Amino acid sequence: MKTPYDRIGIGYDATRQADRWIVSRLARKLRIEPSERYLDVACGTGNYTIALASYGAHMTGVDASREMLDAARAKAPGSAQLEWRLAGVEALPYATGIFAGAVCTMAIHHFEDLAGAFREVSRVLDPATGRLVIFTSTPEQMNRYWLGRYFPTMMQRSVQRMPSFESVVAALKAAGLPEIDTELYSVKPDLEVGFLYSGKLWPTRYLDAGIRAGMSSFAALADDAEIEAGVSALADDIESGRIADVIGNAHHNDGDYLFICARRGC
Repeated sequence: MKTPYDRIGIGYDATRQADRWIVSRLARKLRIEPSERYLDVACGTGNYTIALASYGAHMTGVDASREMLDAARAKAPGSAQLEWRLAGVEALPYATGIFAGAVCTMAIHHFEDLAGAFREVSRVLDPATGRLVIFTSTPEQMNRYWLGRYFPTMMQRSVQRMPSFESVVAALKAAGLPEIDTELYSVKPDLEVGFLYSGKLWPTRYLDAGIRAGMSSFAALADDAEIEAGVSALADDIESGRIADVIGNAHHNDGDYLFICARRGC
């Protein structure tokens, strides 16, 4: 069975390198200890898995896409600190309590059963110290992306599949991870990764079909006609300078994305 990222294809990886600042925050929130085992859930092509291993962790990347895992393995062949496993998050092939922590970046909106997925991740975490660190966005944040001006149907579909913050918190608590901390993230000028709103400050990125192809919303949720019309309107606004007002009017202080760190209570 093909997963959404099998359909997007390996070209996705060309714009999805790990951002060093985001990696540093993930590592800090995981409280990585050298030689401990950590899980990267829905790891994709393994960019964050590999980056976190550079902190001394033994990283296990799990994904339901064989195509994505093949790309991940090719990046670091023979590394003793990396392990790759084809599996869905709802049925992790690991014993209870064996991981010191887990991370999940930009993937929870693909989980069919959010509560079940979190219960399974919680099961494999160390019962005393294990924590799950998520990097995601909320529907409220996405509704403020200025992309909605140019690609309204695509953005509506993207927002609809994104679980609300309240539902994420409820699912984490039900999974036995009730201690929850959050940190807002706004796209930075030196961002090194091509997720959906990475062009917030560089709108010309959305004119590049290759960059759009690496964004799941454009690849899986956008109609060709809307993309054509939206790209044309965006190009006109960039040329005229109107895009500066569009970007300025979308400014707010509630972040574009969100770190969520969940753990068991003491």
